[in-house]
Amino acid sequence: MSQPSPLLPLNGVAPLGSLGVIAAEGDEAAAFLHSQLTQDFALLGVSEARLAALCTAKGRMLASFIAFKRAHDRILLVCRRDLLPPTLKRLQMFVLRAKVKLRDASDGFALHGLAGEAVPAGLGAAPWTHLADGDTSMVRLYPGAGTPRALWVGPAGTAPAGAALSEAQWDWLEVMSGVATLGQPVVEAFVPQMLNYESVGGVNFKKGCYPGQEVVARSQFRGTLKRRAYLVQADAPLQSGQEVFHASDAEQPTGTVVQAAPNPQGGWDAIVSMQTGSADGAALRAGEATLQLLPLPYPLLEDI
Repeated sequence: MSQPSPLLPLNGVAPLGSLGVIAAEGDEAAAFLHSQLTQDFALLGVSEARLAALCTAKGRMLASFIAFKRAHDRILLVCRRDLLPPTLKRLQMFVLRAKVKLRDASDGFALHGLAGEAVPAGLGAAPWTHLADGDTSMVRLYPGAGTPRALWVGPAGTAPAGAALSEAQWDWLEVMSGVATLGQPVVEAFVPQMLNYESVGGVNFKKGCYPGQEVVARSQFRGTLKRRAYLVQADAPLQSGQEVFHASDAEQPTGTVVQAAPNPQGGWDAIVSMQTGSADGAALRAGEATLQLLPLPYPLLEDI
């Protein structure tokens, strides 16, 4: 499959109706999230955000979040709306006597994606930096296809200024960032390293225990990781949860499509989690689509 010609930069503001917000409020909000998610919330500053995952006891991801602090006793977790109700219910099971209240706060917020020139110059350059401006928050994300990106969270009914960008275009930029957002079709399919979360700031190996912590740590430090996330280009539509097959075995899948979106210039692009041995240049297929590996836009932790 030939590479497409360079795409003109995408600039603008996209509504993100597929995302919702969980609010964690109370004096022990940070301590509670620290004990439940893969990231360090005890040291979370107001100028920082966190990429984090909620895992089962077996280390399998139930949800992923972009989280940031709005006050010392208020942290917002942005996740996929299709996962928000079961995720909120599960987290609430572990509150017990902790001084924290968790609620679905989605109706109180408007969420938009900022791309290219719409990203404000005052926002820090590193991914997961957070800038609060009045009632709004912006979080710098990993770039997609070389395009700067940020998440904008403001009061319901408000929107940032900028040219209109479609949610489909934003979805493609999300895929091309190589940082997967977990959705319903792939719940409990991966430990965080299978989505490269340890390489993009989604796992802290120095913090204390959380559900699945032993499995996640063992996957990192005992032997080579055998499954990774890759970027692929396809000549036919793909969808989350679709099985991926290597030319050497048409019966046993080697991986799974995690997230996919149409390329504005034609074809499809996707994040695929698959066995590392299948990234050998041989043919890959998913349904009717032929897949071609693309380079990841960030280095893996093991290569740094």
